[in-house]
Amino acid sequence: MAQFGWAYISSDTNGANNGIRYVSGSVVTASSTFVYDVDNAKVTLDGDIEINGAITASFFVVDQTEVLSGSSIFGNTDDDTHQFTGSIYVGTSGSSDSIFSVNTATNQTILNGYRVAYRSVTGSGLTSSNPDHIIGIGGTSDLEFRIHSASVAGVGAVILIKDEAAIRTGAITLSASSGENIDNGSYYKLSGSSPAISLYSNGSNWFVF
Repeated sequence: MAQFGWAYISSDTNGANNGIRYVSGSVVTASSTFVYDVDNAKVTLDGDIEINGAITASFFVVDQTEVLSGSSIFGNTDDDTHQFTGSIYVGTSGSSDSIFSVNTATNQTILNGYRVAYRSVTGSGLTSSNPDHIIGIGGTSDLEFRIHSASVAGVGAVILIKDEAAIRTGAITLSASSGENIDNGSYYKLSGSSPAISLYSNGSNWFVF
């Protein structure tokens, strides 16, 4: 494929004003479909473009459906935010069944089987954190475990706690953070045979459900 140098011409006798002028052999002409707006520092291309390299831009606007093949990476810093307007569908190649989807018409999220974070705790004095979802309590004796602040966890956060000991000689005490409650009490005790508990946050306190 031939490659030519180009230059911007503000006025052209052939009517291609502001067109990019290119040289092909001994012929010099201006393009009416490849135009540079010098006042707004904007290049407009009416046609296709092929790029064999990287594109770096601070802002992209796409007004039609685009198909991306290969791997994609969104964002390069922890404070990046990626916003999607409309529904989302995730599936496997060649299948019409979704693995994960978000339907904005019904305000529903639909997914197949899923796996959440699991944490094993065997000693007293530890505290949960936002990444925790399922907490398995090991050991066999008395154990105290603190539930992190409901205000830090946020409204709707959920934690599941399970006593994994076959036989426990003591009890598991779940303590609320300072100034907060678990089911209207400063602590909640798990006792008996292999007990389990689910907690949700309303942004101020934790509640059993």
